Amino acid sequence: MHLLYDADCGFCSRSASWLARRGVPGVRSLQSADLAALGVDADRAVREIPAVLDSGHVVYGARAIGEALRFGPAWLRVAGWLIRGPLAWPAALVYRVVARYRHHLPGGTGACRLGE
Repeated sequence: MHLLYDADCGFCSRSASWLARRGVPGVRSLQSADLAALGVDADRAVREIPAVLDSGHVVYGARAIGEALRFGPAWLRVAGWLIRGPLAWPAALVYRVVARYRHHLPGGTGACRLGE
């Protein structure tokens, strides 16, 4: 699995580093990946974090986070299960709000701002 974050966004970089420190494998920057070879939509990837699953299927946003959490410690695996299952709809809503305002969050800068 590959979880691809936007290295130009301080908030995204901090969040990705946090996940990697907790044992989530395959965390790497969009900028270091061959997006076309992985089947990742480059335009969508700067708005929603993509995860490339071992099957080659690409998921985005909250679903990508939920998939990545499957590989963390037990408490993160539970969170991942909730995000992928019973809390998928609210997780997607929270993800959209966080993504929209990520430039205001810790580590966020003007480079984190999404085009409206």
